[in-house]
Amino acid sequence: MSTVAVIGCTGQVGSHLLSTLLGLDTIKAVHTISRRSPRVSAPKLSAHVESDTARWISTLAAITPPPDVVFSALGTTREQAGGAANQWKIDHDCLLARVMPYLQMKQGVENAVKSLGFEQQAIVLRPGLILSERERENQGASFLKSLIRGIGGVSQAWHDNLGQEADTIARAAVKAALLSTESDKAPGRYWVVERQDIVSLGRDKWEF
Repeated sequence: MSTVAVIGCTGQVGSHLLSTLLGLDTIKAVHTISRRSPRVSAPKLSAHVESDTARWISTLAAITPPPDVVFSALGTTREQAGGAANQWKIDHDCLLARVMPYLQMKQGVENAVKSLGFEQQAIVLRPGLILSERERENQGASFLKSLIRGIGGVSQAWHDNLGQEADTIARAAVKAALLSTESDKAPGRYWVVERQDIVSLGRDKWEF
């Protein structure tokens, strides 16, 4: 894994994902595709800024040489998107060119990705609440994050099951991708990384 592409590099997880990849000597080139410029720069970073998400597929296809791994940290909130319909277009439709609507949408993305039948490897992370502060945060989300962090003072296991820090999620994605390049290290072509595995890969077993 020497050349990678990141779709959605300016959000909670995406920004940590980008900085993690840029910090790895084994990664020689990082391409990003996003609606606004990344907050960091580096000699091996090529940032493709395109406000029209309909053009992202062609932008990705034009990267030469083709990236070994493509990371998608694409995501938004209903408030930022301007409604549930627009959120679906961004989080579901752009990515592809459970009780709450958000979870139903994410499950739809997972089902669609699985149905594509990747010849090599597809990895899906299923974190709990992402414990990172957004630029614009509603009071309900801030309260939940504070509550989960408070629970961590009583039980780290409860904390880890309810929510994970954004940088932990990002490192878990990178670690899973690295493992998938090694024979027999990934459990299958379609690998679902659950919450406890995210903590294990991104925090407890992170060795870089």
